[in-house]
Amino acid sequence: MIPNQQSLFSIPEQISYLNCAFTSPLLKTAQAAGEKALRAKRQPWNIKPEDFFTNIESVRILFAQLIHCSKDDVAITPSVSYGIALAAKNLPFSQGQNIVVLKDQFPSNIYSWKRLARENKGQIQTVDRPEDHNWTQAVINKINSKTSIVAIPNIHWTDGTLLDLIQIGKVCRKQKTALVIDGIQSLGAMPFSIKEVKPDFLVTASHKWLLGAYSFGFCYIAPQWQNTTPLEENWLNRSGSQDFARLVDYMDDYQKGARRFDMGEASNFFLAPVAKAALEQILEWDVKNIAQTLRMKTDYIAQKAMSMGLIVPLKKQRAEHMIGITLPSGIPENLPSKLSSEQIYISIRGDSIRIAPHLYNTEEDIDRLFKCIGELV
Repeated sequence: MIPNQQSLFSIPEQISYLNCAFTSPLLKTAQAAGEKALRAKRQPWNIKPEDFFTNIESVRILFAQLIHCSKDDVAITPSVSYGIALAAKNLPFSQGQNIVVLKDQFPSNIYSWKRLARENKGQIQTVDRPEDHNWTQAVINKINSKTSIVAIPNIHWTDGTLLDLIQIGKVCRKQKTALVIDGIQSLGAMPFSIKEVKPDFLVTASHKWLLGAYSFGFCYIAPQWQNTTPLEENWLNRSGSQDFARLVDYMDDYQKGARRFDMGEASNFFLAPVAKAALEQILEWDVKNIAQTLRMKTDYIAQKAMSMGLIVPLKKQRAEHMIGITLPSGIPENLPSKLSSEQIYISIRGDSIRIAPHLYNTEEDIDRLFKCIGELV
């Protein structure tokens, strides 16, 4: 168990922020790294050509350590939707085939697939929400001989219900179906291994559980897809671009591995240091320890909810770090405003009160939340 880490964040004591699934607060070290980077722009003559590459290589290495893959398999991207569009551009898909997604899946992992299906006269197969919360079996039941792509998250974003990606990955490989994972709601808070899941693409952004900033993220591309086509053609991802004096000697070859898929201006001197500081801290804590500690917090939330007659998924069907609770009579309309007035922050997603604590949260934060809920139900 990791002791309370509130001192590493700038969160006033009177605020109960239980909403890391929305966006995380910055670590003080990450804030300092970002401010240092901003100050450096005042003196750009100190920026060296090699900094355009070393700046992101260190972040690429850290993310590769987090998900247990080679640094050569990681591209720097700005968002989940960018990585999903990249996968949709390069994975084979033919007329009559289908793409499996979840009911009420986050739109960043939907719109590219809808276009791909529409342009190729294919279908989107939507997995309905299972009454027993067993998304894993529901997804597997939907995969058939015409399934070309399974595009899913690690957990459902509305309530934290879990998918067993290792099991789903095995079925995908047996069916010769591509597996694309949106990891934004789990990476950094749940252990994940490329070696175990073996996806074709894994995409994420850093502003949630990776404790980073907006508009900076990562995309894992399996080696078999690394000779495909980037979304954009920029100077940075071309072979030999380290030699600034010869950039007009236009090259057809790309940088090694997944680097060819890096977004334009991937060096991002402002945001990469923020991501680096956050990843270093996450790796120091160790994701297994983070998950175990957050499990204790979500178990406490589940206990409080059930004692009030509220509904929560079974422990085996929910993630360690996020939990959705539902009220038998529905969510009171004034609940969000009531919580906000008390400086308690959660999210309402569909019919669920989504609660996503992190290492800075205490039992007092949770008690304050349920005191407010209890006054309205």
